[in-house]
Amino acid sequence: MRLNTSLPLIACLLLVTPAVGDAQASHNYQTDFSREELTARRARVFDAIGPQAIAIVQGAAGEPNSGVFRQSNDFYYLSGVESASAYLLLNGRTRRSTLYLPRRDDGRERSEGKILSVEDSLLLMELTGVQQVRGLERLSQDLVGADLLRPPAMSLHTPLAPMEIGDSRDELLAGRARIAADPWDGRPSREAHFARLMRERFPQFEVRDLSPTLDAMRAIKSAAEITLIRRATQLAGLGIMEAMRSTSPGVYEYQLDAAAKYVHYLNGARGDGYASIIGGGTNAWMGHYFRKTDVLRDGDLVLMDYAPDYRYYTSDVTRIWPVNGTFTPAQAALYEFIVVYRDAFFRHIKPGVTADEVLDRAAADMKQWLVGKTFASPAHLKAVQEGLVFRGHFQHPVGMAVHDVGRVRGVPLKPGMVFTIDPMIWLPDERLYIRIEDVALVTEDGVENLSGFVPARIADVQRTIAEPGMVQMRKPVAAPAAPGASRP
Repeated sequence: MRLNTSLPLIACLLLVTPAVGDAQASHNYQTDFSREELTARRARVFDAIGPQAIAIVQGAAGEPNSGVFRQSNDFYYLSGVESASAYLLLNGRTRRSTLYLPRRDDGRERSEGKILSVEDSLLLMELTGVQQVRGLERLSQDLVGADLLRPPAMSLHTPLAPMEIGDSRDELLAGRARIAADPWDGRPSREAHFARLMRERFPQFEVRDLSPTLDAMRAIKSAAEITLIRRATQLAGLGIMEAMRSTSPGVYEYQLDAAAKYVHYLNGARGDGYASIIGGGTNAWMGHYFRKTDVLRDGDLVLMDYAPDYRYYTSDVTRIWPVNGTFTPAQAALYEFIVVYRDAFFRHIKPGVTADEVLDRAAADMKQWLVGKTFASPAHLKAVQEGLVFRGHFQHPVGMAVHDVGRVRGVPLKPGMVFTIDPMIWLPDERLYIRIEDVALVTEDGVENLSGFVPARIADVQRTIAEPGMVQMRKPVAAPAAPGASRP
């Protein structure tokens, strides 16, 4: 009988699973962005750098590993090309774009399949809208031979921020800091190495940072980008809902990860937008807890924050729920505050307002809502009151990275901005951290909560947990006994 009640889940998964076409779809080049959109993006770079400048953007190196190659975000954003060791030259003087790619590697293609290379120049010009495709070895020759080094001096713009390849810039910067602090390491970043080579080989160029220009462009999402973020958010929400169904005392944190991953990969995701954060009990106190090795216990809450990498775009959705399926009165009072606070934020988001205005107005609403409300202890009331002055509930942009580039704080909101609303409170004595997180899209006349379909109301959460989950339908297999071990 439990299996019969799982039919809504199965139907839901089938509805969001991509249909198989009448032939094998080409996997050599993306189909999400038109050549016109890519050309328009490069035109904005031309406008930003001016006629006395060039821009060079590196692609990912494609170092040997067993994973699927993923292009760097900036390079993909401007070209859509997923070949490794590629470069893009934008000549501001002529407003012409040139792709530089390695030569065809027949042996690698026999092993891995088709890889776009310089031999595909006509196809690449048609797909991307660039005016020229050349071999990688021609880049240095073109910098010398195209009158670029003659006076007046031209500036050379290239991204100096760490290259995003499935990671967020804040994490990459922290990693660079750890490398710099290691006396046995200290190697420069790929971006710093490239800039140094340019200064050494072509001292006529003044090297400037292109990252601020690309960051500003990526802050406002196009309709095609919003479609991908919407899909990534849909999969993130469905994955969390399946984890809710799979939750019960005795289940491990990593098993909830497995349930969500199944939903993501079933529906076309190629990887994680970020390592899943799944913390039961006091593990949730650690904001980026990723080990997922502990068992879930009766009476605890479990927090889950997870989204897929879907065609170079991701999302950021978080929910917290009771392991045994029912909030205690004390948990329910705190949790309800968080959900109502979330709704207050969304009431005030619209074009033209700032994050600080949204924070102030939502806090004012919540002060009125709290009149007459009671909590289990003075510590719980204190946590709620401190939540009204905390400014981090209005969080970060979302897009090609979970902590995406661009600004949404300190600037008027504009249509096409996508960011997270993440109301949270801390109870240090209990090492309890309660929050939920939703994805906001600023529209022409207001805001849309892209993750609003994910259960958040207490009744909806408890109803979802009561449904049968995948972990229970397909239970884990016992590990084989060690050699020589006694058997029952």
